[in-house]
Amino acid sequence: MSRVHLNRRLTLEWPQKVADGAGGYATVWQPVGLVWAEMVPGRGDMAGDNEVLVSATAYRITVRAAPQGSPARPQAQQRFRDASRVFHILAVTERDRRGQYLTCFAEEAVA
Repeated sequence: MSRVHLNRRLTLEWPQKVADGAGGYATVWQPVGLVWAEMVPGRGDMAGDNEVLVSATAYRITVRAAPQGSPARPQAQQRFRDASRVFHILAVTERDRRGQYLTCFAEEAVA
């Protein structure tokens, strides 16, 4: 297994539903904390129609592990933010047998 280079500082965010004042809900993203990560881009794809095209790129994002149930442990449905870039977390698993790192499978979509 290759060495991990945690060289990107990302903000971990989780979604929170808040009343929108019209009887429904809106999703706002609340910061959970900062993490150092290694980001490895994967396959990209285009989706949409002639009017709106969306570029989606898969990423493997490696971070230090945190115990199950800890708010510092990334989860699916959360996201990472790097300034204006957003990476939606699809799945999380242990990267190594000792459980020192987690691999987050994420996707960045750009319209």
